[in-house]
Amino acid sequence: MSEIPKSNFVEILLLEDEPSDAYLVKMALKEGKVLANLHHVVDGREGLDFLNKAGQFADAPRPDLIFLDLNMPRMNGCEFLAVIKSEEHFKSIPVVVLTTSEVEKDVVLSYQLGATSYITKPVDMPQFVKAIQQIGDYWFSLVRLPQGSKS
Repeated sequence: MSEIPKSNFVEILLLEDEPSDAYLVKMALKEGKVLANLHHVVDGREGLDFLNKAGQFADAPRPDLIFLDLNMPRMNGCEFLAVIKSEEHFKSIPVVVLTTSEVEKDVVLSYQLGATSYITKPVDMPQFVKAIQQIGDYWFSLVRLPQGSKS
C-alpha cells in the first residue's frame, strides 16, 4: 500500500499546556485515522508566533484548524482567540475550544470572541479519545474548510 503524501494531510495547531492532554489528542487523531499534521504549542504566545511564522516557527504551515485550551500560562485561550479573530488574515481559521472548563461565562465569552465550537474535555480517557475522533470526523469528513488561503 502506498503512503499518502503529507500534502494531503490537514494542518492542526494545538494550544495545550498539559503534556498528557496533548499526547491524548495526538493518539486519538492517530487511532481515528485522521490524516493530520499536529503542531503543538504550550500557550497563546507560542500560538501567535506559530501563526506569524516568528522565530523557531519560521517554516510553520498555516493551520486548517486550531484546537485551543483556555487555561494556559502567559497568554490564555481567550486572549489568544481575541487577538487572532481581530486579525483579518486569521479570521477564517476555525477554532475549537477544547478545555476542562464547564463555566457558562467561559462558553459565552469563547463564542463572543469567535470560537467555532466549545467542547468540554471528558475526564475519562476513553471518552476523551472518542471526543477527539468525533471532532476529526466532523471537521475533516463532513465540513468543508476554506481552500487557497494557505501561505
